[in-house]
Amino acid sequence: MTATETREASSVAGAAPRRTAVRKRLVPYWLLLPGILWLLVFFAAPLVYQASTSVQTGSLEEGFKVTWHVQTYWDALTEYYPQFLRSVLYAATATVLCLLLGYPLAYLIAFRAGRWRNLLMILVIAPFFTSFLIRTLAWKTILADGGPVVGALNFLHILDVTSGLGITEGQRVLATPLAVVCGLTYNFLPFMILPLYTSLERIDPRLHEAARDLYARPATVFRKVTFPLSMPGVVAGTLLTFIPAAGDYINAELLGSTDQKMIGNVIQSQFLRVLDYPTAAALSFLLMAAILAMVTVYIRKAGTEDLV
Repeated sequence: MTATETREASSVAGAAPRRTAVRKRLVPYWLLLPGILWLLVFFAAPLVYQASTSVQTGSLEEGFKVTWHVQTYWDALTEYYPQFLRSVLYAATATVLCLLLGYPLAYLIAFRAGRWRNLLMILVIAPFFTSFLIRTLAWKTILADGGPVVGALNFLHILDVTSGLGITEGQRVLATPLAVVCGLTYNFLPFMILPLYTSLERIDPRLHEAARDLYARPATVFRKVTFPLSMPGVVAGTLLTFIPAAGDYINAELLGSTDQKMIGNVIQSQFLRVLDYPTAAALSFLLMAAILAMVTVYIRKAGTEDLV
């Protein structure tokens, strides 16, 4: 074999490992490609289209044209700011209630359920097997004026107190803020329980034993050990609850009245009834920007390294 042939053979032999190394480096990018394409087609492209729609003017009959009319944002905000504030208030209240209800249940499943753990987890997830709309309609039946719930609340004179607080009206619960918040709390409660359970289940039980060996009381163990270690679950659960609750419109539509409309109801009405697409798009972007700002501040204040 000549020297030239030897060099060519060695170069071919060296090129094969290089090609293999390049292919290995490209494997993660090929795996990411379907997800990136999905986001581009179903998130980025609609987002760009809605941004274009928000600065258009015109009508459905004459057609809409991009005129860079950014005044639409200010007009939408000044006209519908009560619905914005109401959405934030309802979503925040439902999130707090979900945390207060979900944390004890997640703690019970993680540390006290034993062989009943799987059954309890199935019961938490079971509502997802039913339509969101049907679950909300069920609450309309539960909170009906002649139902046992309202009857019991009237018997205990609880509605007199809640009516004085302005969260119910007279001797009824439906078409009041309380009904909307109850619907939001019920529908989004599993979104709070699941992250909390995951975070609590990861805590090493030996940490609790060590705290008790140091003569810490149960309340101190929870305050110093359990709750700080479960903060990633608390942050994730509150985000997973607050974000969809703030944009929800089903609960306000079915359980509330015109006085309890949230910003999601306004956007839905502008898109499908009024057919004012620029205003609807502007409201959508304002809602997204407000949620992003609040979430960013919340995560920074929470200081949860797992999510930042």
